[in-house]
Amino acid sequence: MSTNLSTLLSLFCIMYSVSVFGQTRLEEEIAKHARSIDGNAGVYAKILETRETVYYQAEEKYPMQSVYKFPIAMAVLDRVDQGEFDLEQIIHVMPSDYIPRGYSPIREKFPEGVDLTVRELIRYSVMESDGSASDVLLKIIGGTEVADQYIHELGVKDMAIATTEMIQVANDTIQYQNWATPKAMTQLLEILYMSKFLSDKSQALLLKYMTESKTGTKRLKGLLPTGTVVAHKTGTAGTFNGLTRATNDVGIITLPNGKHLAISIFISDSHASAEARDQAIANISKTVFDAWKGK
Repeated sequence: MSTNLSTLLSLFCIMYSVSVFGQTRLEEEIAKHARSIDGNAGVYAKILETRETVYYQAEEKYPMQSVYKFPIAMAVLDRVDQGEFDLEQIIHVMPSDYIPRGYSPIREKFPEGVDLTVRELIRYSVMESDGSASDVLLKIIGGTEVADQYIHELGVKDMAIATTEMIQVANDTIQYQNWATPKAMTQLLEILYMSKFLSDKSQALLLKYMTESKTGTKRLKGLLPTGTVVAHKTGTAGTFNGLTRATNDVGIITLPNGKHLAISIFISDSHASAEARDQAIANISKTVFDAWKGK
Protein backbone atom coordinates (compact mmCIF):
# COMPACT_ATOMS: atom_id res chain seq x y z
CA MET A 1 0.00 0.00 0.00
CA SER A 2 1.36 3.41 -0.90
CA THR A 3 2.14 5.94 1.82
CA ASN A 4 -0.43 8.37 0.40
CA LEU A 5 -3.19 5.76 0.33
CA SER A 6 -2.31 4.58 3.83
CA THR A 7 -2.44 8.15 5.09
CA LEU A 8 -5.82 8.74 3.46
CA LEU A 9 -7.25 5.58 4.96
CA SER A 10 -5.95 6.50 8.39
CA LEU A 11 -7.45 9.97 8.07
CA PHE A 12 -10.79 8.46 7.00
CA CYS A 13 -10.80 6.15 10.02
CA ILE A 14 -10.05 9.04 12.36
CA MET A 15 -12.83 11.18 10.83
CA TYR A 16 -15.27 8.29 10.97
CA SER A 17 -14.43 7.57 14.61
CA VAL A 18 -14.89 11.21 15.58
CA SER A 19 -18.24 11.34 13.80
CA VAL A 20 -19.53 8.19 15.47
CA PHE A 21 -18.13 9.23 18.85
CA GLY A 22 -19.77 12.65 18.57
CA GLN A 23 -23.09 11.16 17.55
CA THR A 24 -22.96 8.67 20.40
CA ARG A 25 -22.27 11.45 22.89
CA LEU A 26 -25.22 13.44 21.54
CA GLU A 27 -27.51 10.43 21.85
CA GLU A 28 -26.30 9.89 25.41
CA GLU A 29 -26.94 13.53 26.32
CA ILE A 30 -30.46 13.37 24.89
CA ALA A 31 -31.14 10.13 26.74
CA LYS A 32 -29.86 11.66 29.99
CA HIS A 33 -32.27 14.59 29.75
CA ALA A 34 -35.14 12.34 28.67
CA ARG A 35 -34.62 9.99 31.59
CA SER A 36 -34.31 12.86 34.06
CA ILE A 37 -38.03 13.54 33.82
CA ASP A 38 -40.71 11.36 35.33
CA GLY A 39 -42.69 9.89 32.45
CA ASN A 40 -42.01 8.63 28.95
CA ALA A 41 -40.06 10.86 26.55
CA GLY A 42 -39.41 10.53 22.83
CA VAL A 43 -37.23 12.61 20.51
CA TYR A 44 -36.49 12.72 16.80
CA ALA A 45 -34.27 15.46 15.34
CA LYS A 46 -33.03 15.97 11.79
CA ILE A 47 -31.00 18.57 9.92
CA LEU A 48 -33.17 18.99 6.84
CA GLU A 49 -30.43 19.97 4.43
CA THR A 50 -27.98 17.18 5.35
CA ARG A 51 -30.48 14.57 6.64
CA GLU A 52 -28.34 13.90 9.71
CA THR A 53 -30.54 12.47 12.48
CA VAL A 54 -30.53 11.70 16.17
CA TYR A 55 -33.33 10.12 18.15
CA TYR A 56 -34.51 8.52 21.37
CA GLN A 57 -37.59 6.30 21.73
CA ALA A 58 -38.73 7.85 18.46
CA GLU A 59 -41.02 5.09 17.20
CA GLU A 60 -43.29 4.87 20.24
CA LYS A 61 -46.78 6.36 20.13
CA TYR A 62 -47.41 9.57 22.08
CA PRO A 63 -50.66 11.56 22.43
CA MET A 64 -50.36 14.68 20.29
CA GLN A 65 -52.79 16.97 22.10
CA SER A 66 -52.71 20.37 20.36
CA VAL A 67 -49.70 19.44 18.23
CA TYR A 68 -52.30 17.92 15.92
CA LYS A 69 -53.50 21.41 15.03
CA PHE A 70 -50.38 21.61 12.83
CA PRO A 71 -51.31 18.67 10.52
CA ILE A 72 -54.95 19.81 10.57
CA ALA A 73 -53.86 23.26 9.36
CA MET A 74 -51.86 21.60 6.57
CA ALA A 75 -54.96 19.67 5.48
CA VAL A 76 -57.03 22.88 5.41
CA LEU A 77 -54.40 24.80 3.45
CA ASP A 78 -54.26 21.96 0.94
CA ARG A 79 -57.99 22.51 0.32
CA VAL A 80 -57.31 26.22 -0.06
CA ASP A 81 -54.63 25.43 -2.66
CA GLN A 82 -57.12 23.22 -4.49
CA GLY A 83 -59.62 26.09 -4.66
CA GLU A 84 -62.23 24.54 -2.37
CA PHE A 85 -61.88 27.42 0.07
CA ASP A 86 -60.52 30.93 0.07
CA LEU A 87 -58.48 32.29 2.95
CA GLU A 88 -60.81 35.29 3.13
CA GLN A 89 -63.97 33.16 3.03
CA ILE A 90 -66.26 33.88 5.97
CA ILE A 91 -67.17 30.98 8.26
CA HIS A 92 -70.01 31.40 10.74
CA VAL A 93 -68.94 30.04 14.12
CA MET A 94 -71.85 29.17 16.38
CA PRO A 95 -71.82 28.78 20.18
CA SER A 96 -72.45 25.08 19.63
CA ASP A 97 -69.05 24.89 17.89
CA TYR A 98 -67.26 25.93 21.07
CA ILE A 99 -65.51 23.31 23.17
CA PRO A 100 -67.12 23.37 26.64
CA ARG A 101 -63.79 23.59 28.45
CA GLY A 102 -60.17 23.88 27.55
CA TYR A 103 -58.40 26.77 25.89
CA SER A 104 -60.50 28.75 23.40
CA PRO A 105 -59.96 32.51 23.04
CA ILE A 106 -62.77 32.87 20.49
CA ARG A 107 -65.23 31.25 22.91
CA GLU A 108 -64.23 33.71 25.61
CA LYS A 109 -64.18 36.73 23.29
CA PHE A 110 -67.32 35.93 21.26
CA PRO A 111 -69.66 33.87 23.49
CA GLU A 112 -72.64 34.45 21.16
CA GLY A 113 -70.77 33.26 18.08
CA VAL A 114 -68.76 35.11 15.45
CA ASP A 115 -67.98 35.30 11.73
CA LEU A 116 -64.31 34.60 11.02
CA THR A 117 -62.33 34.07 7.85
CA VAL A 118 -60.56 30.78 7.15
CA ARG A 119 -57.30 32.69 7.61
CA GLU A 120 -58.38 33.90 11.06
CA LEU A 121 -59.45 30.40 12.10
CA ILE A 122 -56.04 29.01 11.11
CA ARG A 123 -54.34 31.81 13.02
CA TYR A 124 -56.39 31.17 16.17
CA SER A 125 -55.80 27.43 15.91
CA VAL A 126 -52.04 27.50 15.25
CA MET A 127 -50.87 30.69 16.95
CA GLU A 128 -53.15 30.58 19.99
CA SER A 129 -53.94 26.83 20.08
CA ASP A 130 -57.68 27.50 20.11
CA GLY A 131 -59.52 24.18 20.33
CA SER A 132 -62.79 25.58 19.02
CA ALA A 133 -61.10 27.07 15.95
CA SER A 134 -59.42 23.74 15.23
CA ASP A 135 -62.75 21.91 15.40
CA VAL A 136 -64.38 24.40 13.01
CA LEU A 137 -61.53 23.84 10.55
CA LEU A 138 -62.06 20.10 10.77
CA LYS A 139 -65.79 20.57 10.19
CA ILE A 140 -65.40 22.64 7.02
CA ILE A 141 -63.04 20.11 5.38
CA GLY A 142 -65.24 17.14 6.26
CA GLY A 143 -64.00 15.84 9.60
CA THR A 144 -61.11 14.03 11.19
CA GLU A 145 -61.16 11.28 8.56
CA VAL A 146 -60.30 13.78 5.82
CA ALA A 147 -57.38 15.26 7.78
CA ASP A 148 -56.13 11.79 8.71
CA GLN A 149 -56.30 10.60 5.11
CA TYR A 150 -54.45 13.69 3.88
CA ILE A 151 -51.55 13.05 6.25
CA HIS A 152 -51.35 9.38 5.29
CA GLU A 153 -51.39 10.28 1.58
CA LEU A 154 -48.33 12.43 2.20
CA GLY A 155 -46.58 9.22 3.28
CA VAL A 156 -46.76 9.84 7.03
CA LYS A 157 -48.17 6.60 8.41
CA ASP A 158 -47.41 6.63 12.14
CA MET A 159 -49.88 9.37 13.03
CA ALA A 160 -53.61 9.32 13.75
CA ILE A 161 -56.12 12.18 13.75
CA ALA A 162 -59.15 10.41 15.17
CA THR A 163 -61.20 12.79 17.32
CA THR A 164 -62.15 16.43 17.58
CA GLU A 165 -61.25 18.64 20.53
CA MET A 166 -64.92 18.55 21.52
CA ILE A 167 -64.70 14.79 21.99
CA GLN A 168 -61.17 14.84 23.38
CA VAL A 169 -61.92 17.22 26.25
CA ALA A 170 -64.75 14.99 27.48
CA ASN A 171 -62.42 12.34 28.88
CA ASP A 172 -58.73 12.50 29.74
CA THR A 173 -57.93 9.14 28.12
CA ILE A 174 -59.47 9.90 24.72
CA GLN A 175 -56.41 11.93 23.78
CA TYR A 176 -54.47 8.70 23.18
CA GLN A 177 -56.54 8.23 20.02
CA ASN A 178 -54.82 11.27 18.49
CA TRP A 179 -51.25 10.03 18.44
CA ALA A 180 -47.96 10.26 16.59
CA THR A 181 -44.44 8.96 16.85
CA PRO A 182 -41.69 11.59 17.12
CA LYS A 183 -40.18 10.17 13.93
CA ALA A 184 -43.44 10.60 11.99
CA MET A 185 -43.96 14.14 13.28
CA THR A 186 -40.47 15.16 12.22
CA GLN A 187 -41.17 13.58 8.84
CA LEU A 188 -44.22 15.85 8.52
CA LEU A 189 -42.15 18.89 9.49
CA GLU A 190 -39.68 17.96 6.77
CA ILE A 191 -42.51 17.60 4.23
CA LEU A 192 -43.85 21.03 5.17
CA TYR A 193 -40.46 22.72 4.79
CA MET A 194 -38.71 20.80 2.03
CA SER A 195 -41.49 19.55 -0.23
CA LYS A 196 -44.01 21.29 -2.47
CA PHE A 197 -47.19 19.62 -1.28
CA LEU A 198 -48.44 23.07 -0.22
CA SER A 199 -48.16 26.19 -2.35
CA ASP A 200 -45.45 28.68 -1.45
CA LYS A 201 -48.13 31.02 -0.12
CA SER A 202 -49.71 28.40 2.12
CA GLN A 203 -46.36 27.14 3.36
CA ALA A 204 -45.26 30.68 4.23
CA LEU A 205 -48.52 31.40 6.07
CA LEU A 206 -48.32 28.28 8.20
CA LEU A 207 -44.65 28.83 9.05
CA LYS A 208 -45.45 32.45 9.94
CA TYR A 209 -48.17 31.42 12.39
CA MET A 210 -45.98 28.68 13.87
CA THR A 211 -43.13 31.17 14.31
CA GLU A 212 -45.45 33.69 15.98
CA SER A 213 -47.01 31.05 18.24
CA LYS A 214 -47.85 32.37 21.69
CA THR A 215 -47.54 29.05 23.50
CA GLY A 216 -44.59 27.08 24.86
CA THR A 217 -42.00 29.83 25.18
CA LYS A 218 -40.10 27.74 27.76
CA ARG A 219 -39.94 24.55 25.69
CA LEU A 220 -38.06 24.31 22.35
CA LYS A 221 -37.23 28.02 22.52
CA GLY A 222 -36.55 28.13 26.26
CA LEU A 223 -32.73 27.96 26.29
CA LEU A 224 -31.92 28.95 22.72
CA PRO A 225 -30.13 32.24 21.95
CA THR A 226 -32.35 35.29 21.80
CA GLY A 227 -33.57 35.86 18.27
CA THR A 228 -33.40 32.22 17.18
CA VAL A 229 -36.23 31.59 14.71
CA VAL A 230 -38.42 28.67 15.84
CA ALA A 231 -41.56 27.68 13.94
CA HIS A 232 -43.31 25.30 16.31
CA LYS A 233 -46.52 23.85 17.73
CA THR A 234 -47.05 22.76 21.30
CA GLY A 235 -49.45 20.32 22.86
CA THR A 236 -50.36 20.07 26.54
CA ALA A 237 -52.81 17.89 28.42
CA GLY A 238 -54.55 18.88 31.61
CA THR A 239 -53.21 17.51 34.88
CA PHE A 240 -55.49 15.12 36.77
CA ASN A 241 -54.51 13.51 40.07
CA GLY A 242 -50.97 14.70 39.47
CA LEU A 243 -50.69 13.01 36.07
CA THR A 244 -50.12 14.92 32.82
CA ARG A 245 -50.57 12.68 29.81
CA ALA A 246 -48.95 14.95 27.20
CA THR A 247 -46.36 17.74 27.17
CA ASN A 248 -45.06 18.29 23.64
CA ASP A 249 -43.31 20.70 21.35
CA VAL A 250 -42.40 20.14 17.70
CA GLY A 251 -40.90 22.54 15.23
CA ILE A 252 -38.25 23.79 12.84
CA ILE A 253 -35.31 25.70 14.31
CA THR A 254 -33.12 27.88 12.11
CA LEU A 255 -29.49 27.21 13.05
CA PRO A 256 -26.80 29.93 13.07
CA ASN A 257 -25.26 28.37 9.95
CA GLY A 258 -28.54 28.81 8.05
CA LYS A 259 -29.53 25.17 8.07
CA HIS A 260 -32.78 23.96 9.60
CA LEU A 261 -33.30 21.56 12.47
CA ALA A 262 -36.64 19.75 12.55
CA ILE A 263 -37.28 18.33 16.00
CA SER A 264 -40.15 16.62 17.80
CA ILE A 265 -40.12 16.12 21.57
CA PHE A 266 -42.96 14.34 23.34
CA ILE A 267 -43.38 13.63 27.06
CA SER A 268 -46.26 11.40 28.10
CA ASP A 269 -47.68 10.11 31.37
CA SER A 270 -45.62 12.31 33.67
CA HIS A 271 -46.09 13.18 37.34
CA ALA A 272 -43.43 15.89 37.14
CA SER A 273 -44.28 19.57 37.52
CA ALA A 274 -45.03 21.73 34.49
CA GLU A 275 -41.74 23.55 35.07
CA ALA A 276 -39.76 20.30 35.09
CA ARG A 277 -41.44 19.06 31.91
CA ASP A 278 -40.79 22.33 30.10
CA GLN A 279 -37.19 22.29 31.30
CA ALA A 280 -36.60 18.77 29.99
CA ILE A 281 -37.80 19.79 26.52
CA ALA A 282 -35.67 22.95 26.63
CA ASN A 283 -32.60 20.97 27.70
CA ILE A 284 -32.98 18.47 24.86
CA SER A 285 -33.57 21.23 22.31
CA LYS A 286 -30.47 23.15 23.44
CA THR A 287 -28.35 19.99 23.48
CA VAL A 288 -29.16 19.23 19.84
CA PHE A 289 -28.89 22.90 18.84
CA ASP A 290 -25.43 23.24 20.42
CA ALA A 291 -24.20 20.02 18.83
CA TRP A 292 -25.31 20.95 15.32
CA LYS A 293 -25.22 24.74 15.21
CA GLY A 294 -21.83 24.81 13.52
CA LYS A 295 -22.28 21.94 11.07
